[in-house]
Amino acid sequence: MRPVALFVLSLLIPVIVGPAWAAAPSSDPAYELVWSDEFDGTALDLDKWQPQIGTGCPDLCGWGNEELQYYRAENATVADGFLTITAREERIEESNYTSARLRTRHRGDWTYGRFEIRARMPIGQGMWPAFWMLPTDSRYGGWAASGEIDIVEYLGQEPDTIHGTIHHGGEWPGNTKTGAHFTLPEGDFHSEFHTFAVEWEPEELRWYVNGQLYQTLDEWWSSKGAYPAPFDQRFHLLLNLAVGGRWPGNPDASTRFPQEFVIDYVRVYQRVE
Repeated sequence: MRPVALFVLSLLIPVIVGPAWAAAPSSDPAYELVWSDEFDGTALDLDKWQPQIGTGCPDLCGWGNEELQYYRAENATVADGFLTITAREERIEESNYTSARLRTRHRGDWTYGRFEIRARMPIGQGMWPAFWMLPTDSRYGGWAASGEIDIVEYLGQEPDTIHGTIHHGGEWPGNTKTGAHFTLPEGDFHSEFHTFAVEWEPEELRWYVNGQLYQTLDEWWSSKGAYPAPFDQRFHLLLNLAVGGRWPGNPDASTRFPQEFVIDYVRVYQRVE
């Protein structure tokens, strides 16, 4: 295995919130835009996104995290140049909350590239939005032997902090994870839009907030393949807003509904050969 290179920005470094029209995805001009959704229409583009429905049952109840929501297509709306995923307190079947989860599997699948989102986060105990990636083909076996890339995760009770993580190793429960968090020196991720990205290359992953690098990883492993497995196969994108779960904890009396995860754009860049 290669040595870990992990870099977390000092909180004294100012964070620059880039405009939505920022043309350069990074300082490297070798990247070109290959896929995007600017959400300029009036409905979700089903050629790009597949809504996932329900609670994950019977195979993955609570979506594997003891989440409380029932996912519905209706909770993902497009208007005024934004995709809005709304979490509501309402009962469907055995769930007391609804939200939405979208994926690009077999509509957008990539091996390597820069994956970028500009978004505004919800707020409140138990809110858990994410922009992340799963393997399309799971060639190295079940989770997490085939990997997972979390581009950005956020807990609503910690509005100034985001997380970037990879999951790898063996199949559950023999899996492991590696990652870091980034805390804004002032402000939060709820009040304004911010840009989050990961650059995934054959033997390195880099995480950015508003164009600022805060983490680099080049060590991982899979029980079913040699390095750089599992991050050498095609992955697809996911967008969701979970309610509750083992990591954030459940909503409490302080949590206000509805809550919104608002996305300005999703863009995918790849290197020009």
